[in-house]
Amino acid sequence: MQKKLKNSVGALLIASLVMVALPAMAAEAGGTVNINTATVEQLMLLPRVGPSVAGRIVEFRDKNGRFKQTADLLLVKGIGDKTFELIKPFVAISGESSLKEKVHVERSSDSTENG
Repeated sequence: MQKKLKNSVGALLIASLVMVALPAMAAEAGGTVNINTATVEQLMLLPRVGPSVAGRIVEFRDKNGRFKQTADLLLVKGIGDKTFELIKPFVAISGESSLKEKVHVERSSDSTENG
């Protein structure tokens, strides 16, 4: 029980640090991607977004129209809560896409370890 509590506290701490660091990383990365106008190549600059997910974002947008809020990305197959939290600081629904390089987010040590 105590080990599970320590793991839970550790996971919460790591999650908190990541959430605090992401906006700073977005500023460091030098911009955002407008999900309403971005090309597949621009979308692939987002962390954990490869050609398949980027293509699904564009297909979803073409089929359903403009995204009204960034959280609408959760409706795209392949984007779940964890991925959305990682890309959230780097996406926008208006303005120019200004992200120039792929954003790499280090994976935290696996906090779902059994024990």
